[in-house]
Amino acid sequence: MKILMSNDDGVFAKGLAILHETIASEHDITVVAPDRNCSGASNALSLHQPLRIQRMDSGFYSVNGTPSDCVHLGISRILKDDPELVVSGINHGANLGDDVVYSGTVAAATEGRYMGLPAIAVSLASKKGEHFETAARVVLDIIRKLQSHPLPANQILNVNVPDIPYDELKGIEVTRQGRRHRAEPMFEDKDPFGQTIYWYGPAGSEQDAGPGTDFHAVANGYCSVTPLSVDMTAYQSLDNMKEWLAK
Repeated sequence: MKILMSNDDGVFAKGLAILHETIASEHDITVVAPDRNCSGASNALSLHQPLRIQRMDSGFYSVNGTPSDCVHLGISRILKDDPELVVSGINHGANLGDDVVYSGTVAAATEGRYMGLPAIAVSLASKKGEHFETAARVVLDIIRKLQSHPLPANQILNVNVPDIPYDELKGIEVTRQGRRHRAEPMFEDKDPFGQTIYWYGPAGSEQDAGPGTDFHAVANGYCSVTPLSVDMTAYQSLDNMKEWLAK
């Protein structure tokens, strides 16, 4: 299978290298990734600056843009023919619940879906980063299954893998997104010139994290696979909204 691979941790990230090494054992991989860490970039596009591509000694393509830029460039300019799949990751840290709104890892997969291609986002649910190879093997397993069970046209897969050895995984659970509490307050500080500056505080703690959620699966040693819809329409509200707007 011909696969376009990207991430949001940057072209030199360990997770990307291990994912490429693992998947390339069975598939034809082209890597197009940001030249720096773009965590939290979400679906941003670089509309006000030119994009530049550099071919690395590793064979990877480095781009001075966002994860979405990388996937768009990979499909529209770098590859002669469309890939059959877009894979984003392995992110160093979880993308659970509300995280998917801000995640550059998920955004790269979403951009692939917007370009008409099936896509997977994968994250190692730990900041320690000890077992990227576990997440890589899970993705390889999922790719094998997708070849006989293609994704629906309006979905991507968001995969979160516990940071444990592959043989210790309890299995794979299909999950829904959980939800976090409101984020912690921003930090206020002063720069060396006495100007006030702010840093984002920690993400909110888990609020909706019961059985069936992505949080619960990972906390209990399972790989979480959440199908995400690209169409964000709240269909359950359409009829009610038509009614009150007509009054």
